[in-house]
Amino acid sequence: MAAMPNPHDEASGVPDLSTVWLRAFLVVARCGSFTVAARTLGWTQSAVSRQISSLEAAWGGAPLFDRLARGVRLTEAGRVLVPYAESVAEALQGAGRELTALREGTGGRLRFGAFATADAALVPHALAAFRARRPGVRVTREEGFTPALLERLTAGHLDLAVVSTTGRAPLEAYTLHHLLDESLYVAVPAAHPLAGHPGPVRLGRLADADWISGSEHPEGTLLDAALRAGFRPRVAHVVGEWTAKQGYVAAGLGVTLVPALAATAVRPDVALLPVLDEGAPARAVYAATVRGRSSTPAEEGFVAALREAAAAVPRTMA
Repeated sequence: MAAMPNPHDEASGVPDLSTVWLRAFLVVARCGSFTVAARTLGWTQSAVSRQISSLEAAWGGAPLFDRLARGVRLTEAGRVLVPYAESVAEALQGAGRELTALREGTGGRLRFGAFATADAALVPHALAAFRARRPGVRVTREEGFTPALLERLTAGHLDLAVVSTTGRAPLEAYTLHHLLDESLYVAVPAAHPLAGHPGPVRLGRLADADWISGSEHPEGTLLDAALRAGFRPRVAHVVGEWTAKQGYVAAGLGVTLVPALAATAVRPDVALLPVLDEGAPARAVYAATVRGRSSTPAEEGFVAALREAAAAVPRTMA
């Protein structure tokens, strides 16, 4: 049984009511008898009487029930209180249902973000599996570059972000759930001399090519791989979208790097050449959460779905 609260909130003038009092009040009102209410609640009759007396005292001593020879009857004050007590009880029941659903991972919300190529294949498969398992969870999604997603995560606007090591964003402040290590491809026109090259190619063979990139500076982009290979690529065209980059490649205006997660959606007049892995993988992909913040079952379930989707990515891709 709950401890007796201070009966009045001096700041607002509203009594500080115990939910136990309200529960006893509603049961007595329905039963019309302290004795029957006590049996319904599994309490003693004196315990029920004490709860009602405490509630009456909190409202200034006005009786809520007329004590009759046979049972009790609501007074006018009691009739006024009934709908408010019912609203409190319904609100608490609703809160209980939502908290149970949150605890069991069948309800609540999941706000996540992902970078564009993860949205091309990895995230849709994970999200489909997650929705099938947890249809009651409200899901919202954002797309963006890793640094922007991490800012949203830190600010509390996202619960989880699918990020990569491209862009050299600092990841120390986050709990990282490793999903996959992603390889790279070079996209060249279908008629390019290397288009039929057997096996992986060294990026150095394309050191003199025009490059198409999302930024005029290779640092912090996929073209970091060219810097590691010992040359600074000549960025001839700055193009943001993957589909547009492919159009430039197909027109013979240059070559571009394609991450493995985007390799399944390449047009037929573009050839993909796997890049020779001469050290560490081009980039790692993680599900990131804020370190030190408690995770929900829904978040944990989505991370599991992402890992399953990542494991299903063909080895020839990532």
